[in-house]
Amino acid sequence: MNIKKWSAQWVSYTLIGLLVIALTSCASEQEADQKNEETKPEAIRLEYWTPFSGGDNQFMTEMVTRFNEENPTINVVQVNSRLDDYYTRLKTAIMSGNAPELAILHQTSLPQFVQNGYIENLTEPAKQIGLDWSGFNRNILDSTMYDGIPYAVPLDTHALVMFYNKTYLRKAGLIDEADKPLIGAGAAGFEAFLQKLKSSIPADIAPMAQPSTRIDSVWLWWSLYNQIDGGGSFYNEDATAAVFNNPQALQALSYMNDLYKKGLIPPDINDAFKLFYDGKAAVLITGMWGTGAFEKAKNLDFGVIPMPALFDRAAVWGDSHTIAIPTKHGMTDEKKRAALTFVKWCVENGAMWAEAGHVPSMTKVVASEPFNSLNYRSSYAASANYVAYWPRHVRQWSIVEILIQEFEKMNYSEQTPEETLQAAVKRVNIELRK
Repeated sequence: MNIKKWSAQWVSYTLIGLLVIALTSCASEQEADQKNEETKPEAIRLEYWTPFSGGDNQFMTEMVTRFNEENPTINVVQVNSRLDDYYTRLKTAIMSGNAPELAILHQTSLPQFVQNGYIENLTEPAKQIGLDWSGFNRNILDSTMYDGIPYAVPLDTHALVMFYNKTYLRKAGLIDEADKPLIGAGAAGFEAFLQKLKSSIPADIAPMAQPSTRIDSVWLWWSLYNQIDGGGSFYNEDATAAVFNNPQALQALSYMNDLYKKGLIPPDINDAFKLFYDGKAAVLITGMWGTGAFEKAKNLDFGVIPMPALFDRAAVWGDSHTIAIPTKHGMTDEKKRAALTFVKWCVENGAMWAEAGHVPSMTKVVASEPFNSLNYRSSYAASANYVAYWPRHVRQWSIVEILIQEFEKMNYSEQTPEETLQAAVKRVNIELRK
């Protein structure tokens, strides 16, 4: 046989053999990949409703994204909407059988959802995924328990705090070496602090900013009312009548009204938040959610402390974001466990949520390096221990609206503090009889 011919044939046979081996190998790999795809479990999809805006929504979206990356067997799909009609839409979805698997609820809204059976008892699913209730701040957790039963997992507390412009306080000699405000003791000391500020800053700068409309003045009143010995009562024992027309409530409201009358809170402020952000106010008492926004203000040198105790004890208005499982017929135990897995991850990674300004609900998170490495937050974290939540009532949101309307009249000098409390109690009692 010709050697050249034989060599050519040998090369051909070799190439054909290699091609067969390669094709067989590819086919085997494709079969293996197909088999793996068939055995790989499909991710459990969880729809998650939230009512956030601005920074809150940004931080929650980042948390959902990270959870999904770390937990490929669960796919959380966040659906965010405006707070304005959020609760109406959520209740409609629950009653029509189209509820999401997870939903944010404010602590104030829990009574109507618990009483109407709109959200699940979390005792068993929490036990199955190892959620330890003892790891939560007691004051925050108690606000979400009903007869010892957990119906929602608290994510945070968000309370009033006092923001201050360091530049103006420094000019007035009202700031110490640690950049903390120098405020005298009690209600008189706080008023003297504002008076000194007023005399030291330009006339177009508000010593303290407070909107004349909306809920802010109600929050401030509730904080001061709860600081006074014997104060803090809203309803009688069976919640059939309002009882906040009393000396302590009047003392708190009269103090606030005096701040307006003495020009320490200027009149006709529409957006106190923006006023402080723009450097046009020396002091602002608002929710701790302002922290994340004020950090982005380029020319604002600010500090923050807990709401000052002006009367007998520390107390401050606050609320909590909680995560609940809406009642959904046909929701499997597997989905409930997946839902609580996500919730557990959220509270254990509360330092991410704290970037929005809130105080995390788990004590170990508040004590952690990631939380304490954040500026400002540790300055007011202790507020969580003495938050005065609104009393539990299925119509508390609508009842607070009555207070807002009556307080606005006082802020515009249309009625006295005495008349304000009388009118508010009268209207609340009418609402309670409906």
